[in-house]
Formats: sequence, structure tokens, C-alpha cells
Amino acid sequence: MLGRLVADATRLGRMTVRAGVVVTGTEVLTGAVSDRNGPWVAERLLALGVDIAHITVCGDRPDDLTAQLRFLADQGLDLIITTGGLGPTADDLTVATVAAFAGRELVVDPELEEHIAAIVDGWNRRAGRSPAPGPLSAGVRKQALVPAGATSIPPTGTAPGVAIPAVDGAPSGPLPAILILPGPPRELQSMWETALSVAPIAAAIAGRAVLRHETIRAYGLSEADLAETLRTAERSLPQFDALEVTTCLRLGELEMVTRFPQTADAVYSDLVDLIEAAHGPQIFSVDGSTIDDQLAEALAGQLIGTAESCTGGLVAARLTDRAGSSAYVAGGVVSYANEVKSGLLDVPGAMIDAHGAVSEPVAQAMAEGALRRLGVDVAISTTGIAGPGGGSDQKPVGTVCFGFARTGRPTTTMTRRFPGDRASVRALATTAALHLVVGGLRRD
Repeated sequence: MLGRLVADATRLGRMTVRAGVVVTGTEVLTGAVSDRNGPWVAERLLALGVDIAHITVCGDRPDDLTAQLRFLADQGLDLIITTGGLGPTADDLTVATVAAFAGRELVVDPELEEHIAAIVDGWNRRAGRSPAPGPLSAGVRKQALVPAGATSIPPTGTAPGVAIPAVDGAPSGPLPAILILPGPPRELQSMWETALSVAPIAAAIAGRAVLRHETIRAYGLSEADLAETLRTAERSLPQFDALEVTTCLRLGELEMVTRFPQTADAVYSDLVDLIEAAHGPQIFSVDGSTIDDQLAEALAGQLIGTAESCTGGLVAARLTDRAGSSAYVAGGVVSYANEVKSGLLDVPGAMIDAHGAVSEPVAQAMAEGALRRLGVDVAISTTGIAGPGGGSDQKPVGTVCFGFARTGRPTTTMTRRFPGDRASVRALATTAALHLVVGGLRRD
């Protein structure tokens, strides 16, 4: 759930540059492919001080893309960004559609054509294929077509980007600057910095505000409780309306992102003090660091291992998502079956029979078994009922037991009950495991 407390750009008087994003692709529209470009572009623009008015998705149909462009242009935006629909095939129609919308003829950029041809020929040679036809081949020529007066952006694959300057006196009304970017996320992201520096786009975002972005993260804090604290802050802190506060609950953690001009540094500092006073035990980060960052720091000079049942390796995956994790992650055991708990982690069969696989004694034995078997300093275990079946009155679906073991110290155990479906229970348990490790390391 995403909540926004103060977000009126006109009232704040500082989000002077506004942009919209059109994500093209029938495969995205139908859900066959998840949209990675819209959120990524929005995050980068917001970090620059550019407000995001709209993100829309449309299929690979010229009429639908034109409708989206017209809608965004009518909102008085400064910049429209499109992603996707660039390439050599017949259904790659974004450039032609945007050119028609902007009333610009398509013309061949000879230098761009030669550049793309060289890229294609290089790929063919490395693959051991015969060189592609010369620079007049239909696919290369198509990708070298650029709207008249636009600036081409060198490709990071074979599809170039295109930047069209804003026009105040267009026949159909003022048109914002338009930036056309490729669809593959790797190509788009590689092109991003260059795209921002070309003249039409640099001019479009020149009036953006310079904002600070600060993040507070909490665990075990509800959105309702934080919202009440923010309402108190709104009433009690002078100039609170200079802050733009956004909250998001994700994987059991509550994230509060605040954007503000440097002139509001003092009021933001007062807000942090107020939140820490109200929710201190639940606030685990006021500097933007994640629990993954903090775990890596807390494990400095130590090795961790995992023993997982219900999470099926998700804790180990989370630990190793971070670059450099080989410095502190030794490995893990996915002991889904009771036989594996006993055979690889030395959990006594009699203990499982007496307490059940989902129990704190078994979680403790799993963690201690991982500590011995993996030769690590720290071990974390999970055993639970992720659902949808398998629950009981005593141990309903969502029950997860954890064990945290350290060499030379008593093992800590904990039982939590998580809401939601199977995927949610497993994800929430994974986050809880990381917080248990960090909390355990800090207590010592």
C-alpha cells in the first residue's frame, strides 16, 4: 500500500518540472512481462527533482500510443518519456508514431546508420555468421530514421534513443519534450545518463528543484500508527508543509521517504526526532540503510549459515543477493523433509515426534546443527506452515518458528504468525529472519 501525506506540487511550490512515462509493449500490457522500466525511470526522475504525473502502459498499436501521447501532452507536462517499440521489425513503431504525433518527418541519420551497421556486423562476426548486408539493409535503415530536428542518442544495443525538443507553437497546441528510449531494461539503463545530457532533455528538466531524499525504515510498525504520528507532526511542526512524505509497507517493513529542499533541513530533523521518540524500538534505520546493509556490517569478520524448511532457501537467497556476500555467507541447508532435518542437521527424530517439525525446540536444533555442520559463527533457522494447507488450531497457517545460534552463546528461538497467502508468509518470514540475526548480533 502506498500512502502520501503531503503531495500537492502546486502548494509546495517547488516541483516545477513534471513528466509522464508511456511504457509500450503488448507483452507488458497483457502481463506476460512485468514492467521494469516505468518504476525505474520514475525513481530516477524523482531523485533528480522531477515530479512524475503519470505512468501509462499501452500495446504496440500506433493509435493507442498516439492517444497516450495526446493525454500526457494535454496535462501540461514538461517531458514525456516512452520506452519500447524500437527495433528493426515491422511492429517496432514508436519512433514513427511519435514523429507523426509531433508533426515531424522521418529522415535518415547517415552517421547513426553507419554506427548501427557496424554494431550488427560485429555481432555477426563474433557469432561466426556471414556479415550482414551493408548499411542500406532494411532493418538498419529503419533504426536510423529520426524525426527531423530531433537528436539521436547512440544505441547501447542496436536501437538508438531519440530526443525531440519541446515546441510552444505546434498546430495542435504546446508539445513537451519527448524522450524515446529502448524497451530492454539493460539498454535503457545504460543509455539513461547520456539521454539526460542531450540538449532537448537537459532543457526540459533545467528548472527542476534540488531536493534532499531521506528514508526512515521501521519493522513491526503499522501504517496507521505512523500516520497518526505524522498528523501530530503536521499540527506541531512549523513549516511541515515543506516536506513531501511518502510511506510504503513492503515485506513487513514500513518505509518512509521524505523529499524536501535544503531550506527545510531543520524541520526534517525535528520530524526524525519526533518519530524516534514515538516509535524508537521499531525504527531500525534513519539513514536509508536496509536490513541487508546492516546485516552485512554486523557480520563483519564472521560467517553465517542457514537451515531452512518453510522458506525453502529464500533466506540464503536474500543473504547472497548482496554483492560481496561471499565474505560472510558460508552456505545453507534446505531441510524441507524431516529426514533431512535429522540426517543433515542432527535434529533428533524423537524431538520432531514430541514437538512437531514446526516448534521452537526443532528450530533451535536446526540452527545449532547448521552451526556445527557448516562450521560457521552464526546460524539462522526457519520451520513453519506456509499454507495453504497443513495448519491446525494450535499451529495455524502462517506459524513460523525461528532459531538463532552463535558460537559460545545460548541459542535464541522465536515464534511468529504471519498473515497472507503462501508467498506472503514465506517472504515475511525471510524478512523476520534477517531482523532476528541483526538484533541478535547487536544484543551481544
